[in-house]
Amino acid sequence: MPSSAGLPTPSAVNRRRFLKTSLGGSAAVVAAPTLVSWLGAADAKAATAALPFVDDYKTNVMANLTPETNAVVRVLGGFARVWKTGSAWNTGAPLRPEILRANMRYCAAVTRARTEAQGKEAFVYDRQHQSYAMIGGLGPLADLYRTGAKAVTSITRAPDTTPATKIDDAVPADAPAGSALGAGSYTSDLGLVAKLVDTVRGPYASGNPGKYAYQYPRPWRMNENSQVVDTGKTDALGFPVYDSQVVVVPQLLRQRSSSPTDDGGFPSGHTNAFHLAALAYAYAVPERFQELVTRALQLSHTRIVSGMHSTVDVIGGRVMATALAAATLADPANAELKAAARAQALDYFTRKTGTTPDTLFGYAHSDAEDEYADREANARAVEPRLTYVLPREGRKEPLSVPKGAEVLLETRQPYLTAAQRRDVLRTTALPSGYVLLDGFEQWGRLDLFAAADGYGAFDCDVTVTLDAARGGFHAADAWRNDIEGEGGLTKRGSGTLTLTGHNRYHGGTVLEAGVLVAGHPNALGQGDVRLTGGTLRAGAPVRVRGAWAQGAGAVLDLTLREHHGPVLTVSGRVRLDRGSVLSLRLDEERPPAAGTVVPVIGASALRGQFDRVELNSDRLRAVPVYTAAGLSVRLLKR
Repeated sequence: MPSSAGLPTPSAVNRRRFLKTSLGGSAAVVAAPTLVSWLGAADAKAATAALPFVDDYKTNVMANLTPETNAVVRVLGGFARVWKTGSAWNTGAPLRPEILRANMRYCAAVTRARTEAQGKEAFVYDRQHQSYAMIGGLGPLADLYRTGAKAVTSITRAPDTTPATKIDDAVPADAPAGSALGAGSYTSDLGLVAKLVDTVRGPYASGNPGKYAYQYPRPWRMNENSQVVDTGKTDALGFPVYDSQVVVVPQLLRQRSSSPTDDGGFPSGHTNAFHLAALAYAYAVPERFQELVTRALQLSHTRIVSGMHSTVDVIGGRVMATALAAATLADPANAELKAAARAQALDYFTRKTGTTPDTLFGYAHSDAEDEYADREANARAVEPRLTYVLPREGRKEPLSVPKGAEVLLETRQPYLTAAQRRDVLRTTALPSGYVLLDGFEQWGRLDLFAAADGYGAFDCDVTVTLDAARGGFHAADAWRNDIEGEGGLTKRGSGTLTLTGHNRYHGGTVLEAGVLVAGHPNALGQGDVRLTGGTLRAGAPVRVRGAWAQGAGAVLDLTLREHHGPVLTVSGRVRLDRGSVLSLRLDEERPPAAGTVVPVIGASALRGQFDRVELNSDRLRAVPVYTAAGLSVRLLKR
């Protein structure tokens, strides 16, 4: 996003002090640098006293342009290992030329390969209000949101060629009364959500201080060595022509800034705005959390496609937005607003869709035409855009989750404690060693797409309680990551937890109440499984690497399919206590026929029997056949 017109250029004194005290250090890569490690020695004392970002985010104003005085500049400090700011906008120099060369080559390749449709899309998202653009991440709820929030835009398509004038978003003349740009009107049915979005994108969320602090130019002003070389020529619109292989989309040529001093590339302001809006919407509508994160990264990529920003600019925008969104949402001054916005969104969408808090998630993912309907495709799109051209170097270091970051998952995983949400962020984080992500507090390492899918590892035993009576994610959630670690899982409460990853955690699984669904053959990890209550359900064959123990009142719920091995394979021993129950259902597509003997449990040894074996069929009944090493059922006609 170009700097706002009329903003003062930082004084030469401020810039020289910034260079002298902050960016003159070594370019060596450290896996998990502290602020002290990249500040000059004279400022080490000040660095050690740096406040956590969430307690210091309001320092992000134009009067503060150094890492000592501005929390955003500090968080973006990984860039100081790649780029040395010059005394003017065009005199900086690469500290890691191989990284910045890869950055510029990537941008040049993308802009040269850009299709006409991609160019027009990039124009729309350049000129459209970023908060409005992010509404598309709501999928089946998007049109309902636009109507309820009275959110409108005048930028719906791109011209075929370079427009004759500057184009800005505006409320269309035929828009309903009370309509507003961006997230919508505060007096609308979704006014509190609109206000939350604007609050997260508030007065301390600008990327301009960072632009002035680092002075890394736009890619269309640089050659592949990140050097600014003015050819002395001007184009048909009167802009200077620079030596650059990056091609700006034709529709945006007139929209460029003519003041390079006030128009830095790093960090990308549009990217910052996309992610800030996405995380605000995701707080109010967590049913679309992953899709909003995906869209923010997708729209941020259009900044590269357009030729207006480079990969490092976009990464910087994401990093600062993640920290700023957490700081704003964690600010006690915004506690009432964020809770009210979530409540308003839930009430509005359940009323408009005829759903409940338990069924809204299903409705929000019910449209096959939804651009983000394919979760696996979303994951494939997200992963490379978190790091782009950055190489990974150095040792693998665990992440110390920044203070307050857990608020980003507060409505997405409301059944977890704050400490547990921090563990989710830590165990799903990107590895250390990506230079731009390893700045102060390492906000760039947070992978919010992965975090929405639950734990990445159980480093210690985890107890989770889901309460069906509270509805929404309290009632049911799915953890889709491949969970590792030495710890185990204990499931409590009346709600349902589904595990769909190829899990390798070693600490075992205990089900005390509610429903635990094994959605993958290796969902239950490497340890023992013990059922003291509740229902463990598997719709397909599942394997237990340890022993199995099932107590009184606990239910094993399995689906039978023809021509299949045991539905439950246990490497160790199986113990069935009195009062334990086996509930069977027939596969809808390939049910076994009457007279068939179907293997149900295979184990090294089996002791005990189920008190009751049920089959949900009006035609057949199941007769258990026990052996020393397992259980089969003979299906007979009723």
